[in-house]
Amino acid sequence: MCKERSFNLPTLDGISQESVTAHLGLYSGYVKNVNSLLATQDEILKEPQKNALALAETLRRLPFEFDGMRLHELYFEQWEGGAIALDDSGALGSALTKQFGSVETWKVRFRNVGTMRGVGWAVLYFEKSTGEFLHTWIDQHHQGLLAGLPIILILDAWEHAYLAQFGTGGRTAYIDAWMKNLNWGVIEGRFNKA
Repeated sequence: MCKERSFNLPTLDGISQESVTAHLGLYSGYVKNVNSLLATQDEILKEPQKNALALAETLRRLPFEFDGMRLHELYFEQWEGGAIALDDSGALGSALTKQFGSVETWKVRFRNVGTMRGVGWAVLYFEKSTGEFLHTWIDQHHQGLLAGLPIILILDAWEHAYLAQFGTGGRTAYIDAWMKNLNWGVIEGRFNKA
Protein backbone atom coordinates (compact mmCIF):
# COMPACT_ATOMS: atom_id res chain seq x y z
CA MET A 1 0.00 0.00 0.00
CA CYS A 2 1.14 3.54 -0.75
CA LYS A 3 1.55 6.13 1.95
CA GLU A 4 0.38 9.70 1.48
CA ARG A 5 3.27 12.12 1.72
CA SER A 6 3.18 15.38 3.55
CA PHE A 7 5.07 18.31 2.09
CA ASN A 8 6.87 21.15 3.86
CA LEU A 9 5.45 23.91 1.69
CA PRO A 10 6.04 27.57 2.44
CA THR A 11 3.59 30.34 1.67
CA LEU A 12 3.89 30.67 -2.08
CA ASP A 13 4.35 33.94 -3.90
CA GLY A 14 1.47 34.38 -6.33
CA ILE A 15 -0.26 31.05 -5.62
CA SER A 16 -2.91 31.08 -2.93
CA GLN A 17 -2.98 28.76 0.07
CA GLU A 18 -6.55 27.89 -0.87
CA SER A 19 -5.37 26.69 -4.27
CA VAL A 20 -2.53 24.66 -2.73
CA THR A 21 -4.87 23.07 -0.15
CA ALA A 22 -7.35 22.04 -2.84
CA HIS A 23 -4.54 20.66 -4.95
CA LEU A 24 -3.15 18.64 -2.03
CA GLY A 25 -6.66 17.23 -1.52
CA LEU A 26 -6.63 16.01 -5.11
CA TYR A 27 -3.25 14.33 -4.49
CA SER A 28 -4.70 12.66 -1.39
CA GLY A 29 -7.47 11.23 -3.56
CA TYR A 30 -4.93 9.67 -5.91
CA VAL A 31 -3.22 7.92 -2.99
CA LYS A 32 -6.56 6.58 -1.70
CA ASN A 33 -7.57 5.42 -5.18
CA VAL A 34 -4.27 3.61 -5.71
CA ASN A 35 -4.63 1.77 -2.44
CA SER A 36 -8.25 0.90 -3.21
CA LEU A 37 -7.34 -0.42 -6.66
CA LEU A 38 -4.49 -2.50 -5.26
CA ALA A 39 -6.78 -4.03 -2.63
CA THR A 40 -9.45 -4.67 -5.27
CA GLN A 41 -6.94 -6.35 -7.56
CA ASP A 42 -5.83 -8.67 -4.78
CA GLU A 43 -9.44 -9.77 -4.30
CA ILE A 44 -10.25 -10.02 -8.01
CA LEU A 45 -7.13 -12.08 -8.76
CA LYS A 46 -8.43 -14.88 -6.51
CA GLU A 47 -10.89 -15.69 -9.32
CA PRO A 48 -9.52 -13.97 -12.46
CA GLN A 49 -11.77 -15.76 -14.97
CA LYS A 50 -14.92 -14.90 -13.07
CA ASN A 51 -13.77 -11.30 -12.58
CA ALA A 52 -12.16 -10.71 -15.99
CA LEU A 53 -13.97 -7.44 -16.73
CA ALA A 54 -13.36 -6.01 -13.27
CA LEU A 55 -9.72 -7.06 -13.46
CA ALA A 56 -9.29 -5.36 -16.83
CA GLU A 57 -10.80 -2.14 -15.48
CA THR A 58 -8.63 -2.07 -12.36
CA LEU A 59 -5.51 -2.81 -14.42
CA ARG A 60 -6.44 -0.01 -16.84
CA ARG A 61 -7.22 2.48 -14.08
CA LEU A 62 -4.19 1.82 -11.87
CA PRO A 63 -1.59 3.57 -14.10
CA PHE A 64 -3.72 6.74 -14.22
CA GLU A 65 -4.14 6.90 -10.44
CA PHE A 66 -0.59 5.77 -9.63
CA ASP A 67 1.08 8.18 -12.03
CA GLY A 68 -1.24 10.96 -10.83
CA MET A 69 0.01 10.25 -7.31
CA ARG A 70 3.72 10.09 -8.19
CA LEU A 71 3.71 13.09 -10.56
CA HIS A 72 2.03 15.21 -7.88
CA GLU A 73 4.71 14.14 -5.39
CA LEU A 74 7.42 15.34 -7.78
CA TYR A 75 5.46 18.54 -8.39
CA PHE A 76 4.97 19.46 -4.73
CA GLU A 77 8.49 18.58 -3.60
CA GLN A 78 9.82 21.22 -6.01
CA TRP A 79 8.44 23.88 -3.64
CA GLU A 80 9.64 22.36 -0.38
CA GLY A 81 12.04 24.50 1.60
CA GLY A 82 11.08 27.69 -0.20
CA ALA A 83 12.21 29.34 -3.41
CA ILE A 84 15.89 28.97 -4.23
CA ALA A 85 17.27 30.43 -7.43
CA LEU A 86 18.92 28.28 -10.05
CA ASP A 87 22.70 28.66 -10.03
CA ASP A 88 23.34 29.30 -13.71
CA SER A 89 26.96 28.22 -13.26
CA GLY A 90 26.06 24.99 -11.42
CA ALA A 91 25.79 21.60 -13.12
CA LEU A 92 22.14 21.99 -14.16
CA GLY A 93 22.44 25.62 -15.23
CA SER A 94 25.58 24.87 -17.24
CA ALA A 95 23.95 21.87 -18.94
CA LEU A 96 20.84 23.89 -19.84
CA THR A 97 23.04 26.69 -21.21
CA LYS A 98 25.11 24.24 -23.22
CA GLN A 99 22.04 22.75 -24.91
CA PHE A 100 19.79 25.81 -25.22
CA GLY A 101 22.23 28.73 -25.34
CA SER A 102 21.09 30.16 -22.00
CA VAL A 103 18.89 29.34 -19.02
CA GLU A 104 16.50 32.11 -20.12
CA THR A 105 16.11 30.56 -23.58
CA TRP A 106 15.34 27.21 -21.94
CA LYS A 107 12.77 28.85 -19.60
CA VAL A 108 10.93 30.31 -22.60
CA ARG A 109 10.84 26.89 -24.26
CA PHE A 110 9.61 25.18 -21.11
CA ARG A 111 6.94 27.84 -20.61
CA ASN A 112 5.82 27.25 -24.22
CA VAL A 113 5.40 23.55 -23.49
CA GLY A 114 3.38 24.42 -20.39
CA THR A 115 1.05 26.74 -22.26
CA MET A 116 0.18 24.40 -25.10
CA ARG A 117 -3.49 23.58 -25.56
CA GLY A 118 -4.82 20.74 -23.44
CA VAL A 119 -4.49 19.41 -19.92
CA GLY A 120 -1.57 17.45 -18.64
CA TRP A 121 1.99 17.92 -17.50
CA ALA A 122 4.95 19.77 -18.98
CA VAL A 123 8.06 17.74 -18.25
CA LEU A 124 11.79 18.20 -18.54
CA TYR A 125 13.60 14.88 -18.79
CA PHE A 126 17.30 14.12 -19.03
CA GLU A 127 18.39 11.42 -21.47
CA LYS A 128 21.65 10.15 -20.02
CA SER A 129 22.65 8.17 -23.12
CA THR A 130 22.71 11.33 -25.26
CA GLY A 131 23.41 13.84 -22.51
CA GLU A 132 20.43 15.94 -23.62
CA PHE A 133 17.29 17.30 -22.09
CA LEU A 134 13.91 16.43 -23.61
CA HIS A 135 10.70 18.41 -23.25
CA THR A 136 7.48 16.42 -23.36
CA TRP A 137 3.81 16.68 -22.58
CA ILE A 138 2.10 13.97 -20.56
CA ASP A 139 -1.62 13.52 -21.16
CA GLN A 140 -3.81 11.80 -18.59
CA HIS A 141 -0.86 11.07 -16.24
CA HIS A 142 0.01 7.80 -17.96
CA GLN A 143 0.04 8.72 -21.65
CA GLY A 144 3.31 10.20 -22.79
CA LEU A 145 5.72 9.11 -20.08
CA LEU A 146 9.18 8.33 -21.40
CA ALA A 147 10.09 4.98 -19.84
CA GLY A 148 13.24 4.94 -17.79
CA LEU A 149 14.07 8.63 -18.09
CA PRO A 150 14.39 10.60 -14.87
CA ILE A 151 12.13 13.60 -14.51
CA ILE A 152 14.14 16.72 -13.71
CA LEU A 153 11.30 19.25 -13.55
CA ILE A 154 7.54 18.86 -13.80
CA LEU A 155 4.72 21.36 -14.15
CA ASP A 156 1.10 20.45 -13.47
CA ALA A 157 -0.82 22.14 -16.29
CA TRP A 158 -4.19 20.55 -15.53
CA GLU A 159 -6.88 23.13 -14.96
CA HIS A 160 -7.20 22.24 -11.26
CA ALA A 161 -3.74 23.70 -10.70
CA TYR A 162 -4.64 27.22 -11.83
CA LEU A 163 -8.26 27.72 -12.91
CA ALA A 164 -9.79 28.76 -9.56
CA GLN A 165 -7.17 31.41 -8.93
CA PHE A 166 -6.06 32.51 -12.39
CA GLY A 167 -9.14 31.85 -14.56
CA THR A 168 -9.45 30.24 -17.97
CA GLY A 169 -6.84 32.43 -19.62
CA GLY A 170 -4.48 32.44 -16.67
CA ARG A 171 -2.18 29.54 -17.38
CA THR A 172 0.76 31.80 -18.29
CA ALA A 173 0.37 33.83 -15.07
CA TYR A 174 0.18 30.57 -13.10
CA ILE A 175 3.36 29.27 -14.76
CA ASP A 176 5.18 32.50 -13.93
CA ALA A 177 4.09 32.22 -10.27
CA TRP A 178 4.96 28.51 -10.20
CA MET A 179 8.45 29.19 -11.52
CA LYS A 180 9.08 31.97 -8.95
CA ASN A 181 8.53 29.48 -6.14
CA LEU A 182 10.73 26.62 -7.31
CA ASN A 183 13.46 25.28 -5.07
CA TRP A 184 16.14 24.73 -7.68
CA GLY A 185 18.23 22.87 -5.09
CA VAL A 186 15.67 20.03 -5.25
CA ILE A 187 15.67 20.13 -9.05
CA GLU A 188 19.47 20.27 -9.26
CA GLY A 189 19.55 17.23 -6.93
CA ARG A 190 17.40 15.30 -9.42
CA PHE A 191 19.73 16.31 -12.24
CA ASN A 192 22.81 15.25 -10.25
CA LYS A 193 21.22 11.81 -9.64
CA ALA A 194 20.45 11.47 -13.34
